[in-house]
Amino acid sequence: MTANSTSFDLATAQQKAAQVRIMIFDVDGVLTDGRMQFTADGEFMKSFHVHDGLGIQILQRMGIATAIISARQTPIVTKRAADLGITHVYQGNHDKRITFAQLLADTGVAAHECGFIGDDVIDLPLFSKVGFAVSVPNGHPEAISRAHYVTKAAGGLGAVREICDFILRAQGKYDAALAPYLA
Repeated sequence: MTANSTSFDLATAQQKAAQVRIMIFDVDGVLTDGRMQFTADGEFMKSFHVHDGLGIQILQRMGIATAIISARQTPIVTKRAADLGITHVYQGNHDKRITFAQLLADTGVAAHECGFIGDDVIDLPLFSKVGFAVSVPNGHPEAISRAHYVTKAAGGLGAVREICDFILRAQGKYDAALAPYLA
């Protein structure tokens, strides 16, 4: 299934995105392209797209909090999150419902005010809990079929930036977000 063949309704997706107070990101397959890279010494590497990082920072600057919920625990994600100013980082729990509940308790944000972008069946429990569920077009068909919105860009290749811009547009904040770069 591709982004063009999904059945999501754009107007509904925009309405849901307009309510987002905190955007949550999965890592593998969303912030990265999902491939796992290892050195000969067994060191683990991930590649992140610079556009996604700036999109996250702009979202934060415009008053929308950000978080990471990832089943895998890696120092690389901790470092990337710190570089981007993401303070809500939950790693290492395969039951993402538990970390989501902790995020809600930590932030006081209601579940319907959360957005989440994921790509695989491990993310489905959050798709049914958040107000705005997003998949990438290279995600698992079950994630794609349950998403309120499917990005055109693939995971790790600008999908996060696309959804950040989508949220800003839905909330009427996009022009203000770009203003510092156009001055």
